[in-house]
Amino acid sequence: MRLTILGLLAVFFVCGATAFARDGAKKKIVLVAGPRSHGPGEHEFRSGALLLQKCLEQTPGIEAVVYSNGWPRVPDAFAGADAIVLYMDGGDGHPAIQGNHLAQLDRALKNGAGLACIHYAVEVPKDKGGPEFLKWIGGYFETFWSVNPTWEADFKQMPDHPITRGVKPFKIYDEWYYHMRFQPSGVTPILTAIPPDSTREGKDDPHGGNPTVRAGKGEPEHVAWAYERADGGRGFGLTGAHYNKNWANEDFRRLVLNALLWIAKAEVPADGVHSAIAPEDLTKNLDPKG
Repeated sequence: MRLTILGLLAVFFVCGATAFARDGAKKKIVLVAGPRSHGPGEHEFRSGALLLQKCLEQTPGIEAVVYSNGWPRVPDAFAGADAIVLYMDGGDGHPAIQGNHLAQLDRALKNGAGLACIHYAVEVPKDKGGPEFLKWIGGYFETFWSVNPTWEADFKQMPDHPITRGVKPFKIYDEWYYHMRFQPSGVTPILTAIPPDSTREGKDDPHGGNPTVRAGKGEPEHVAWAYERADGGRGFGLTGAHYNKNWANEDFRRLVLNALLWIAKAEVPADGVHSAIAPEDLTKNLDPKG
């Protein structure tokens, strides 16, 4: 009996210690996916978020939670979050600017959480969300200033940053927004390419063009960036990821996974985050049109 009790105590101690180590060491990344708003394979926010969750959970020390098809309905969704990822439609209907959601994000970020916004989620109105996103991620899509053309970006060089570890130069066709509204300092460009001049020729409208964009032909544009907030928190913006199939690109996927670890203040491996996905990961969680 004495050995049995000692054995049980040993098991309890080991399991308890393991749980404590797991809870103490794991970084919690919360991904919020909006409903799909385009045709099949585009704006598949839920599918993309679940794919990122699968990849993140292949990484030791990371816990990933996904809330699908809109803003979390539970008030404590961001409790204990080390990073929050928004992958959803933006603009005037951006879920982050509805109700008390900006205040909810502000509380989480003041507790140290990082924030990433992917694709359309980088667009918020200039007077509601714009000031907050400048403070939180260092930039945003501003209507009548930024543009959202579709083009093949050729990322020929990678800056020296934890987000680019293990990422090789790559080309990828996507809806790459550019000419973003950035903070005057503190922003580190992560992905930079020269858009085709044809993408600058849109007429003046909220998304298509403006004189400043048209005057910049031949100039490089930043389409992903990192930001270190004054309070010590971190932010990341990515304007691509319109097409769900682009998650199959290993360099594209690795860069985003690295970024999510970085904003969570987790150590990014020296050769970047390695992940394995199957072809069905790009199709099995597709949403019906929202």
